[in-house]
Amino acid sequence: MSDLAMTVIYVEDDDPVRAAGCQTFALADLPVEDFARADAALARLAADQPVVLVTDVRLPGIDGIELLRRVVAIDPDLPVILVTGHGDVSMAVDAMRAGAYDFIEKPFAPEQLVDVVRRAIEKRRLVLENRALKARLTQTSELDGLIGNSPGMCQLRTLIAELGDTEVDVLIHGETGTGKERVAHALHEAGHRRRGNFVAVNCAALPESIFDSEMFGVEPGAFTGATRSRAGKIEHASGGTLFLDEIESMPLALQAKLLRVLQERVVERLGSNRVVPLDCRVVAATKIDLKAESEAGRFRADLYYRLNVVTLVIPPLRERREDIAQLFNVFCLQAADRYGRPLPAMPPAIADSLMAEDWPGNVRELQHAAERFVLGVWRPQSPDASDGSQTLPQRVAAFELLLIENALQLAHGDIANAAATLGIPRKTLYDKLAKLEVDVGRFRAAPQSAAPTPSSR
Repeated sequence: MSDLAMTVIYVEDDDPVRAAGCQTFALADLPVEDFARADAALARLAADQPVVLVTDVRLPGIDGIELLRRVVAIDPDLPVILVTGHGDVSMAVDAMRAGAYDFIEKPFAPEQLVDVVRRAIEKRRLVLENRALKARLTQTSELDGLIGNSPGMCQLRTLIAELGDTEVDVLIHGETGTGKERVAHALHEAGHRRRGNFVAVNCAALPESIFDSEMFGVEPGAFTGATRSRAGKIEHASGGTLFLDEIESMPLALQAKLLRVLQERVVERLGSNRVVPLDCRVVAATKIDLKAESEAGRFRADLYYRLNVVTLVIPPLRERREDIAQLFNVFCLQAADRYGRPLPAMPPAIADSLMAEDWPGNVRELQHAAERFVLGVWRPQSPDASDGSQTLPQRVAAFELLLIENALQLAHGDIANAAATLGIPRKTLYDKLAKLEVDVGRFRAAPQSAAPTPSSR
């Protein structure tokens, strides 16, 4: 949307004045469509168009004020700039209360008109971008909800789509806050399992004393207070997906019980001698290296190999910085809707400021920052002021390195494309790469999610 061509709709009944205005817009590289009457301009306008309107107040037939009212009825966020004579200023002020973006009093300098129009265009562009994002949010699927166009996220979505309708168990690996449960939901929704339940179990929050009853279910009389039959979480997931979050925190003794269920695909309620067959996909999630944990004896190796049929790796936010601005915009829209607040104007350098952060809390931390931004209690820090212990040349070099690496990642290591993105000659980029000791080779291969490993079933 940011590359969308914007057009100036210009309404002026005086032919020489209209010709001069069109010339002003043309010299400023602003596409323009001119009209001598308001009714002709109205026929051109509709909601959600990439246009701004500049109109004289004094017009034959429908005047500029009535044109404003009708445009506001069509699209209240379409910027309308009124051009007024000296005696029309008070009228124009009233019109601004009715929804006009701005007014310019005759006579005016061409630069003044261009400046106001450019600001109106940026406002219109932001409005249309936000509308497009809102529309996407209202009709998004779980897979679409995995936002980002970085190579790692594109590959992750591809793997989820390929695995969605299979029966394979999946291990999700990602740092805290990367969205492991969202990936599990996406797997569930991507295949026929979506007709069943998605049952999430936080292994870190499940006390060992109630593990059997919560996971396997109970029959009356199984223990004091057990008066009725109740299916456990594993049985409840039959036909759907069982999501085991923070699987690394499960005690070894409980891991043995879980392993038997996964091997046999049956569950036996407490107090019952009858086994219940299971038909569910198991998706486990971890933030640590389970293979290393199993080698160290802190996690059962047989359970690790049972879970690790296919591993999906979620890249941390610092490895997909090109997704940060898009994520932040989406989170701001969600927060504005949730808290009933207007969407704040985005500072010009906000994308650079956001990308300069490391975001150790990943997507969750970025989402919380967006919520604070919408609530007016936080503003992104300027990237050249992030570390008071560094000198100005050090800060500039660090930020230059960040921009170069981001351009290389977007270009998959192609020097010519990266140089074009940065707006510098290739030789200049080569010199900077040598000076900054950047290894271009690491950008030429997209981040890899783990390929399927042989099943031990």
